[in-house]
Amino acid sequence: MGIALDDLVAIDVHTHAEVSRDGRGSLSPELLAASAGYFKAHDHRQPTIPEIAAHYRERRMAAVVFTVDAEHATGHPRLSNEEIAEDCAEHPDVLIPFASIDPWRGKAGVREARRLATEHGVRGFKFHPSLQGFAPNDRMAYPLYEAIEELGVSALFHTGQTGIGAGVPGGGGIRLRYSNPMLVDDVTVDFPELRVILAHPSFPWQDEALAVATHKPHVHIDLSGWSPKYFPPQLVRYTNTLLKDKVLFGSDYPVLTPDRWLADFAKLDIDPQVRPRVLKDNAARLLGLTTEGDPR
Repeated sequence: MGIALDDLVAIDVHTHAEVSRDGRGSLSPELLAASAGYFKAHDHRQPTIPEIAAHYRERRMAAVVFTVDAEHATGHPRLSNEEIAEDCAEHPDVLIPFASIDPWRGKAGVREARRLATEHGVRGFKFHPSLQGFAPNDRMAYPLYEAIEELGVSALFHTGQTGIGAGVPGGGGIRLRYSNPMLVDDVTVDFPELRVILAHPSFPWQDEALAVATHKPHVHIDLSGWSPKYFPPQLVRYTNTLLKDKVLFGSDYPVLTPDRWLADFAKLDIDPQVRPRVLKDNAARLLGLTTEGDPR
């Protein structure tokens, strides 16, 4: 059984696996608390992957699920990509596994990426340059991008400010400048067939993100991490026009729920013909989903 695309109301391309089967968190307690405070999610809990599946199945949605591997910069052990992919495979009607590999892992990370895509059905890889402590255009990461491009799956980059480390002295050591979309633009030049998702409204670089997405044919933007009522006007304008086929629904669950996001999106001045593209159609095409849920 795969994803019954015609039965879905939406595909959320940005949700987080934050806890392992044995209860270990994806972030240190300090960084997790900072993120919860930033999003005012003080009752924030970390759902298991079966709970994520139930949450989205109840809403007739599918969800992309990933963790963030930032072990080199933070010293915090990552969650297992294999475990996440295996757990998502138990819920193929609603969950789509992505993985995260710290670029600092070098050749071992490249081998892991190939294995995850070919043996575990992973359809994309999440990067968080600020948290992982690298500039996206650092040649150190290029062998990993090369593998992802060859595999034909997506690379999703966090862009803009992050709630992780917010309010912690020195931001927890997290450098915001690594998440400027213009650094990803260099990557799209050097890997022209790489499918890229710029995650979030990219404050304070929203115009840069729009420029990259309009200029480079394989670059998309997901709208996660912000309530739509706070979207910059130019983001709404481009969503309705030049980027109507390249903007994707994402929530950032569990810190922002799909219910909250969709309720605010319904009030946004979005062309009725564009709305289903953002909520489902663009993601289905990017991820290679058919009506049966199988890769093309």
